Amino acid sequence: MELDIVALSRLQFAMTALYHFLFVPLTLGLSVIVAIMETVYVMTGRRIWRQMTKFWGTLFGINFVLGVSTGIVMEFQFGMNWSYYSHYVGDIFGAPLAIEGLMAFFLEATFVGLFFFGWDRMSKVAHLITAWCVAIGSNFSALWILIANGWMQNPVGSQLNPATMRMEVTNFFEVLTNPVAQAKFVHTVSAGYVTAAVFVLGVSAWYVLKGRHSELAKRSMTVACSFGLAAALSVVVLGDESGYLTTEHQKMKLAAIESMWDTEPAPASFTLFGIPDMQDRETHFAVHIPWVMGLIGTRSLDTPIEGINQLVEQGKTRIENGIIAYDALVKVRENMGTGVADTADQQRLEQYGNDLGYAYLLKRWVDDPRDATPAQIDMAANSLVPDVPILFWTFRIMVACGFLFIAVMGAFFYLSARRRLDHYPWLLKLAVWIIPLPWIAAECGWIVAEFGRQPWIIEGILPTAAAVSSLGASTVLLTIVAFVAIYTVLFIVEMGLMLAAIRKGPQPDNGPEMPTLGFRRQHGTMAAPAE
Repeated sequence: MELDIVALSRLQFAMTALYHFLFVPLTLGLSVIVAIMETVYVMTGRRIWRQMTKFWGTLFGINFVLGVSTGIVMEFQFGMNWSYYSHYVGDIFGAPLAIEGLMAFFLEATFVGLFFFGWDRMSKVAHLITAWCVAIGSNFSALWILIANGWMQNPVGSQLNPATMRMEVTNFFEVLTNPVAQAKFVHTVSAGYVTAAVFVLGVSAWYVLKGRHSELAKRSMTVACSFGLAAALSVVVLGDESGYLTTEHQKMKLAAIESMWDTEPAPASFTLFGIPDMQDRETHFAVHIPWVMGLIGTRSLDTPIEGINQLVEQGKTRIENGIIAYDALVKVRENMGTGVADTADQQRLEQYGNDLGYAYLLKRWVDDPRDATPAQIDMAANSLVPDVPILFWTFRIMVACGFLFIAVMGAFFYLSARRRLDHYPWLLKLAVWIIPLPWIAAECGWIVAEFGRQPWIIEGILPTAAAVSSLGASTVLLTIVAFVAIYTVLFIVEMGLMLAAIRKGPQPDNGPEMPTLGFRRQHGTMAAPAE
């Protein structure tokens, strides 16, 4: 990739997003796990659960601070590096971000303070409500961000206003209920839950191996494996939903993930292994599993999944239609200046307007898409193909990690039910070693979602190359170096604080056992009081 302004702007956003996403999944999951632990404390009154809540809450707090600080910069980038994008879709994209800031972020930030400083100033129930408000606020933040991102993947409830040359909302309810956004939200949140569960399980397993804080660690492992198993299973189910929606709205992305160069007879097979070759448009040494991709992608046995080559040919047609729409748009805008409306131009714009964005792909090679040559149209159509090897392998790494998490969580759930969590040291060591894997899987998922959308910043509407600010490449390169340096320092600081807190371990809570909310312990289990 040439180091031009577009490539550098993409690189900067990718670097800041990848850094930010190191903190987001753990924040989402730990907030819920901490709230669950405090719920058990309020129900049982046992101080070990309060000790657990405080310990994991401390780790949540460290991670939360770094997540907020890295997330703020991402929103500033829309104005700095993507000014035309902000102008073009600000009426739509800005609304979810504003709601996220006003509704979710302030809710989360306010109750985080109460959570940490209100232990001895609030009643147990009031503090428990605070803990759940923190969890709800964290997840609401993800909801609004993913509504905005989901619209970029599937731009519903909006249309272009030729007078202002801006995308405007026509149905905000459609934006909110966008099926792609909803699927992305539940899938991303579930992945965050898995991340936190693996983190809690791994740290607790390390304590058991070291013979430290064993009672607290075993209880934490029980919560983590139960919560994590449910979350890991849901990630697979919700990932299937995402694959089905991708077939409907982003066919090129799905074909690239599968390295499917040509349309296969239905039902399409799943490529378990292969070496995609972009130059020859072939997948070498491919190992296929019959029917699987057809069932995932179409949920049928008779619907084919279109291949990359066929989608490129369709792209040529849509580019040609886009040129007609572009010509109609130019004439409609010219007529606006004269006050004389041409019905034929307006009708052409309405007829071919859905393909207008494909004409903008040509601006990479020619200033006026109407002057494009057949060769330039071919180049624009071929630019619709993202980097197949990257998508192919990142998707498979993500899926492999997902099934590994199910197996590990299932094993610990079984051992927890048998009260044998400390019987297999090799399994405890495995739990420690896999702590980084959820982050790797999450980053791979982000790459699949965002890299797979290229060359679009808004699917079918606005190419990435047309959305950047008019900045010098040296300016963007300087900010990339600065952001990477600052974020690296922040990451090292966070890791140092987290490791220090883990080595120090949970602090003793010598307060008295508290009254319960009508629950008692019976034979090592929690039971309701007798009538």
